[in-house]
Amino acid sequence: MIYLLSPIQKEGCIHLPMIEFSLIEQELILDGYDLLMFTSKQAVKSAELLNKKWKEIPCLAIGASTAEEIERLGGTVLYQPKSFYGKSLSKDVIENFFDKKILYLRPKVVSFDSKNFLAQAGIELQEKIIYETSCIKYTKESAPEKNAIIIFTSPSTIHCFLESFEWNESYTAVVIGEATKEYLPAQAQYEVADIPQIDACIVKAKQILRTSNSK
Repeated sequence: MIYLLSPIQKEGCIHLPMIEFSLIEQELILDGYDLLMFTSKQAVKSAELLNKKWKEIPCLAIGASTAEEIERLGGTVLYQPKSFYGKSLSKDVIENFFDKKILYLRPKVVSFDSKNFLAQAGIELQEKIIYETSCIKYTKESAPEKNAIIIFTSPSTIHCFLESFEWNESYTAVVIGEATKEYLPAQAQYEVADIPQIDACIVKAKQILRTSNSK
């Protein structure tokens, strides 16, 4: 069995969403900014709900799904780093956008502190926390079956999974990226997706499934 813990459902996977989103802000003031910075698809959706004028400002984007959401809603992706991590984008900001006034629209909890990293280079990044995630609670009876392949799409999905369930040594985790991997239980068997996208996680999970079935 392949379990997908993302809020998004995908064919061929058992859907077991771990997180839900809620807005923190009721308004979003964007006056005076040269660039907006997004590191998640949900941040783009939240900005759309708060102030549709966000799409008038060019955007820096982490990840293909974030960039696609910006463009789907009518925004412009000015820059997307080759790497999919916040540290890489911050390094690119230092090199290419040090003289721009940037507003980072972000969740309450982030895996990388871009503001502090840029401050060490003398760049003041403005931040606005616009949404937060919370865990969906499950009973132990809803736990994945033994030998399940479990797809984790963020550190939050791991955190919330472990709030409801104990880790079974028969599980195999598929994680969306290196940053997410760091939050797995120490004893967990895992594989990292070739690229940090949900579809790539599913491809990896199916590879593991075929290999285990052939043994």
